[in-house]
Amino acid sequence: MVTQEENGIRPVRQQHRTYQVRTYGCQMNVHDSERLAGLLESAGYERAADGADADVVVFNTCAVRENADNKLYGNLSHLAPRKQADPNMQIAVGGCLAQKDRDTVLSKAPWVDVVFGTHNIGSLPTLLERARHNRTAQVEIVEALEEFPSALPAARESAYAAWVSVSVGCNNTCTFCIVPALRGKEVDRRPGDVLAEVQALVDQGVLEVTLLGQNVNAYGVSFADPDQPRDRGAFAKLLRACGRIEGLERVRFTSPHPAEFTDDVIEAMAETPNVCPTLHMPLQSGSDRILRAMRRSYRAEKYLGIIDRVRAAIPHAAITTDLIVGFPGETEEDFQATLDVVEQARFSSAFTFQYSKRPGTPAAELDEQLPKAVVQERYQRLIDLQEGISLEENTAQVGRTVELLVATGEGRKDASTARMSGRARDGRLVHFDPAGLKIRPGDIVTTTVTGAAPHHLIADGAPHTHRRTRAGDAHAAGLTPRTGVGAAGSATFSGAGGSATFSAGAGRSATFSAGAGRSATFSAGAGRSATFSVGLGMPGIGVPAQAPTSSGCAR
Repeated sequence: MVTQEENGIRPVRQQHRTYQVRTYGCQMNVHDSERLAGLLESAGYERAADGADADVVVFNTCAVRENADNKLYGNLSHLAPRKQADPNMQIAVGGCLAQKDRDTVLSKAPWVDVVFGTHNIGSLPTLLERARHNRTAQVEIVEALEEFPSALPAARESAYAAWVSVSVGCNNTCTFCIVPALRGKEVDRRPGDVLAEVQALVDQGVLEVTLLGQNVNAYGVSFADPDQPRDRGAFAKLLRACGRIEGLERVRFTSPHPAEFTDDVIEAMAETPNVCPTLHMPLQSGSDRILRAMRRSYRAEKYLGIIDRVRAAIPHAAITTDLIVGFPGETEEDFQATLDVVEQARFSSAFTFQYSKRPGTPAAELDEQLPKAVVQERYQRLIDLQEGISLEENTAQVGRTVELLVATGEGRKDASTARMSGRARDGRLVHFDPAGLKIRPGDIVTTTVTGAAPHHLIADGAPHTHRRTRAGDAHAAGLTPRTGVGAAGSATFSGAGGSATFSAGAGRSATFSAGAGRSATFSAGAGRSATFSVGLGMPGIGVPAQAPTSSGCAR
């Protein structure tokens, strides 16, 4: 990993150099891009205005889908004339595809200045400076995480919703997935560190957090801190602890793995008021034979059993999923099994994918790779089925009153229809009539659903209530939270297992302990204070924003 002192080169503060980060892929990449932005801003770069050429363009890439390579190299080609005209302009490529193609990025696009991987995003400012100083491309890929990325500065995209990583990496060995090879084995953050970051975000006005990991319900078995005891119940306890954070109105999480989904998590979801009534749980296939070939360590009956228990505890839960069509060797009978499970599960929506062969995965070496025409035909049948179910499930919402967290960028037709958009507590997208009220993204409204489509709801009556929020104030002022090293404020979490510090907003601080049964007092802004008990019941205690282009890495 590049150090600041190496070759006498250190990341100096840039004067009026602008940057742009282009993100492809899952929520992990979206959150990593917030960190990349935070790193660059800490080094003095400024975000380029929309539509303006940037001095530094960073690609944060995905390696999951087949067209990821084509998309990256196509976009790099578009920048080649700019680079030729302005040699001082810099291009950096990071993320999963960079980790995978470390040796080929420069051969395919020799005008790239920096290539970095998934484990060393904190090196970006130094690599850019070294490339500029030495006038030669810099490639740095490391094989293991050297610093948990949440310690890095992050420039958040949203004033009202935020991602919070609970882990990085994955211990599963799904045959279709290349992510574990690129992100590494699972490493979990201490609960106290996670809660400190959540508190810092809430103190800056954030209303909703999404707890993020490749397999969140495996949380607790792979702590980075060797002094932190393994605890298979850690994720349920973490959800309950989030429920005790004053001002945190919504908690979501993604993505869990069905093989490790336990009843204590269902109970925590049902009994913690700010945990939203929604669950995204990848199915991938309804065929037990295909699940076995995928190395998915559950079967259709187990999956449906989890859904039944969730709905028994949370009757109005909206359940969504990921599905892969055309896995090698999939027969018509296998595909019909998937359709049968989709019929029974009644997903409110699904991210559906045509299987794509990824070099380096076991599935790429399997015989019986299906003809593209067969895969496309099955894919369309699945889409048609799920679209019908989604419409039926959404139509059942008509007449219900919903609470919306008003969002920005969610409604493509909002300007032409004079509507605004927001997310209900169950995650459904609702386009609503603001009825002349001065509603801002980040505010909370309640309204009644009047219409439905497969992918959204309509609420054309006037809102029943409108609550202005600090998040709405921040959005209107163009402010977003900052977390990590170098942010304006600090939030310090102390506990038996260690401590962590995060931003709490300009001039603010928040200090709290979270050992079992302990209480804490923190300052939450000028002249304000609050006391609450965290009490995880654990020994040694140490979810938007920009929408992803997919639901995740098909966990």
